[in-house]
Amino acid sequence: MQIKDTVHFNWYKHLFIVVILLACLQGSILLTGADFQAVFQNSDQMGIFLARFLKPDFGYLPNLLTPLLKTLQMSVFGTFLGVLFAVPVSFLATQVVTKQRVLSYIIRFFLGVIRTIPNLLLAALFVAVFGIGEATGVLTIAVFTFGMVSQLVFQAIETIDFGPIEANEAVGANKMQVAIWSVAPQVINQIISYTFYAFEVNVRASTVLGYVGAGGIGVILNSSLALMRYDRVAIIILTIFVVVAIVDGLSEAVRRRLG
Repeated sequence: MQIKDTVHFNWYKHLFIVVILLACLQGSILLTGADFQAVFQNSDQMGIFLARFLKPDFGYLPNLLTPLLKTLQMSVFGTFLGVLFAVPVSFLATQVVTKQRVLSYIIRFFLGVIRTIPNLLLAALFVAVFGIGEATGVLTIAVFTFGMVSQLVFQAIETIDFGPIEANEAVGANKMQVAIWSVAPQVINQIISYTFYAFEVNVRASTVLGYVGAGGIGVILNSSLALMRYDRVAIIILTIFVVVAIVDGLSEAVRRRLG
């Protein structure tokens, strides 16, 4: 490297980048109408919020057990339904088994459309169709899990060893037999790992779905915020944090063992 190529002689390039970033920041502030002075002007309200938030109402904890249990039930059932439909569809999304390029492209396009829909929007649509309740949360989680797990599984299928497939095809096995005896044994551990990963993600997501009426502990969190009961908000968030930490630890332990 020559001396002229060092940072000391390229200071104008770095200055140009900084100017561009500052211009983008200023443009974003103007477009969004952000007012940072309002943050400091509302410092009194911030103090009131923190004073209540930092004093969790532990006496409210028994009231959270049933909604928390419903949240976990939503996550378990929704994850199960999503994986149940995702696995067979993921086999159709790859040419390794079907040998049909058009069919694989159609399935992948369908899965791509599902993955582009955010959880909250999906939950809002289901609430409008099926109404408020835990069933809506289960459907939302199931559809989200279906889109995520199917993508991961069909990508795993495309990286398997093709030797067992060629051996089974050589003795006259049909596509169903190839999928069951040649492909599935090579990806079963990954499917289980993805299932636990999806469950871990869904536990966190299900706590937010209550904001749009999809049931679970999110409904109580939303109502506590609306009533400005920040002491209850604190204990709800603390409870969610503990549950998510436990689920994350168990999921990571299982995935590490499978890996």
